[in-house]
Amino acid sequence: MTKELEIEYKNMLEQNEYNRLLEAFEVKAEEIKTQTNHYFDTKDFSLKAKRCALRIRVKNEDYECTLKTPAPEGNYEITDSLTPMQAEKMLDGHSFEALEVKAALKELAVNEKDLERFGTLTTHRVEFPYKDGLLVIDHSEYGQAEDYELEFEVQNAEVGRKQFLDFLTIQKIPVRPADKKIARFMKSIKPFT
Repeated sequence: MTKELEIEYKNMLEQNEYNRLLEAFEVKAEEIKTQTNHYFDTKDFSLKAKRCALRIRVKNEDYECTLKTPAPEGNYEITDSLTPMQAEKMLDGHSFEALEVKAALKELAVNEKDLERFGTLTTHRVEFPYKDGLLVIDHSEYGQAEDYELEFEVQNAEVGRKQFLDFLTIQKIPVRPADKKIARFMKSIKPFT
């Protein structure tokens, strides 16, 4: 289990901007990695109401369950590594195998037995160090929708924000607010108020 503070800045991209960034950073096709997020919540969206998100991520042959909760700046992430069998049991709704996440859900008064998988989002991602952070260029597909996004993960919020805005200016990319992936996914399947 790990618990980390996540501070990131996001910006939506147009497809031509996404392609231009891949070209500018000389990204090869084999450097783009695919990951799949399976999202969970209760029928009445109690996690969403608490500004939390729960997912199982499959990346290569690695499986992990992550609960994101609000922090004063960014989010806290509690992550449990899973075996393929544990992930399968969770995805099928047979049991909840992520013990640290389960404990954190209990603190939020959310019963893991009430959780349901409500969808899947696949992201094609390239990431690399940039200035004082990690630059992430994403192409996500979910349902009939797809989008492009730029993320900058940092340790220092103030420094990171300036570096991110400077990067957008240098790349001539307008500032476009970006919801979290789970929020964009939810908007694609039903009204998300």
